[in-house]
Amino acid sequence: MVRVGLIGAGRIGKVHAASIAQHKGSQLVSVADVVAENASALASEYGINAITADEIIGDPSIHTVLIASSTDTHCDLIEAAANAGKAVLCEKPVDLSLERAKKCLERLSDTSVPIMIGFNRRFDNNFATLQAAVEAGEIGKTELLSITSLDPAPPPIEYVRVSGGLFRDMMIHDFDMANFIMKDLPETVSATGSCLVDSSIAAAGDVDTAVATLTYTDGRIAVIKNSRRAAYGYDQRLELFGSDGALRVENVNESSVVKSTADGICSAKPLYFFLERYMPAYAAVWSAFVSAVEQGSKVPVSLRDGVNALAISEAATQSCKSGQPVAVKDVL
Repeated sequence: MVRVGLIGAGRIGKVHAASIAQHKGSQLVSVADVVAENASALASEYGINAITADEIIGDPSIHTVLIASSTDTHCDLIEAAANAGKAVLCEKPVDLSLERAKKCLERLSDTSVPIMIGFNRRFDNNFATLQAAVEAGEIGKTELLSITSLDPAPPPIEYVRVSGGLFRDMMIHDFDMANFIMKDLPETVSATGSCLVDSSIAAAGDVDTAVATLTYTDGRIAVIKNSRRAAYGYDQRLELFGSDGALRVENVNESSVVKSTADGICSAKPLYFFLERYMPAYAAVWSAFVSAVEQGSKVPVSLRDGVNALAISEAATQSCKSGQPVAVKDVL
């Protein structure tokens, strides 16, 4: 039984707490949060202890630490937990600072404990099935990838101000998905962005609508489209063209019913929010992590994977500001 300490009792922390508690191979034993009331409330819900992050890391009876705290704490906590010999699952991103994330990777380069970054979309059944088809060679050589990822509404402006920007906060999921499917880092990133949804986002120095084009050394191309607003719901689609065919993932809708009449054809809207869309994926992330810990196998999303996605985010941020393509090697 894997005994788990959870650091972070906010929205994502609560999601992870449910996954830990529901998994037959893990036991949630302690929770910590800088907001004591959040930790106490979650601890009460699961009948566990609310203690500090240092106490979780220092407790020899805790085998694993799940980090769901604010992003600026991730690297310090990853290093402390790993140095204490505990397996680590950390929410994305590794950090808002690429340099800090690279330093974390360097400091832990010789560690033998499992460290996994929670890019949950890799574990969505639809995307995982598509990637397996690619691995099996079902459409030949990959050539052109198109990812659409649109939120139903922008987050609170208070969140935007500390998020690190759209490319580090939102599009980083899609950069990781491109790495997952294309099995390589892009050579260059070209990005452009505008503020079309909420002027307060522009005032915070960010964009809410963006497109990034990734080009690979062998000529392949990936195009990613993001917006903070899709009035019809959470839009999550992917299309991949290869030398022998194509693969496509459509939205997950509120229902699969399609009504056809003389007036037209209509169907349900996509699920509205990311928690509705990806709850099964969060559970799959935890299950994959526990399996790696129990079996002593390689984690499916490494700390290096987390740094790679952050590097592409950094390149996209620079490109959006300069209007020029940025070579990934120049930031990585």
